[in-house]
Amino acid sequence: MTTVLTRPAERRAADRRLSHEQGFWAIAFAFAVSLAFSVVPTPLWALYQRHDGYSTIAVTVAFAAYALGVIVSLFLAGHVSDWLGRRRVLLPAVLLEAVAATLFLASTSFGVVIIARVLSGLGIGMITATATAHLSELHAKARPDAGRARGDLVATVANLGGFAFGPIVSGLLAQYVTAPLRTPYLVFLALLLVAAAAVALAPETVAVSWRRYRPQRAGVPAAARPRYFAAAAGAFASLSVLGLFTSLAPAFVAGTLHHPSRALAGAVASLVFGSGAVAQVLLRRRSTRDQLAAGLALIVVGLAAVTAAVWAESLPAFLLGGVLAGAGAGALLKGAISTVAGLAPAPVRGEALAGVFLGGYLGLAVPVLGLGILTQLVSAPVALLGFAAVIAALAALVSRPLLRP
Repeated sequence: MTTVLTRPAERRAADRRLSHEQGFWAIAFAFAVSLAFSVVPTPLWALYQRHDGYSTIAVTVAFAAYALGVIVSLFLAGHVSDWLGRRRVLLPAVLLEAVAATLFLASTSFGVVIIARVLSGLGIGMITATATAHLSELHAKARPDAGRARGDLVATVANLGGFAFGPIVSGLLAQYVTAPLRTPYLVFLALLLVAAAAVALAPETVAVSWRRYRPQRAGVPAAARPRYFAAAAGAFASLSVLGLFTSLAPAFVAGTLHHPSRALAGAVASLVFGSGAVAQVLLRRRSTRDQLAAGLALIVVGLAAVTAAVWAESLPAFLLGGVLAGAGAGALLKGAISTVAGLAPAPVRGEALAGVFLGGYLGLAVPVLGLGILTQLVSAPVALLGFAAVIAALAALVSRPLLRP
């Protein structure tokens, strides 16, 4: 049995909050800044290797620690905003990102970095599904006569746009300012505190209720679960590709392709994520099925081009492949999110979205960790070929349930 709590003090506080339209953009800002912070280390890993002796496998472990934090958080807490309230989950999650930024500022030792990455992952796991659901609900309240498309688009663009913003800012700061392993975190700590204030002022969209806690499960009707799990697998493939460009791709650029610039490393990751956001905008008027089809095709073609570029040691081909793969990942991720948002009833939408992001972040961790291990056993081009083959096979496997009319 669920008990809904009414609090007069909260009703008075609501008078001092933003409107639903203003809150919509405040949450989009907080979402983008939090995700941008999570990829700030992308162009910095080579500096950690140079200054603190990190090995390639240590970088992979640090990346996997973040993904592990996300997965644990999504499984245990990604759905609780459906009954605890969106803002009550988002605010502590953004503040957790600020704590992680403080740890990065405090030390570059591997142990501290691992703790910071886990904390960042825990925060992002709470933010991702909650902010996506919150944006959908704020949009519905601000524009009750409009469809769901605007809310879905802003949520997914804030997601990939944040990922695009973080590496380019971090890379430029690392290349051109002093204290490159601290200045980027100081800048984002300030942005995260502003984001926390924005979340605190945003209106709540879920009435608080108390219910028996349980870990995450699929919050969709049983008949829709095959399509739901196919969408989660599509998210797995999308974030596997994006994870490649936030973990080991900078090492490919610096080592195999012989371009060690930190600004370039950040620009490559930003280019990939930016192309994903652009693809989402360009395909916004297309059906969900068209978005999914385009995403699946572009991921396969893009990964093939990236793999060929590493074998040929061609930076231009690598960038072209990254753009195609990033566009595919963006389109596929948006299609997967729209599919799940359409399948799930409103009371469990946050839970359902947490489930699909759980699948996605498993993709962020498992294939990239496997790729990192493979690079210790075989050459980078051979390891990347195996990675691309696995993701292409997965794309083929999920295409039928996702694309059926």
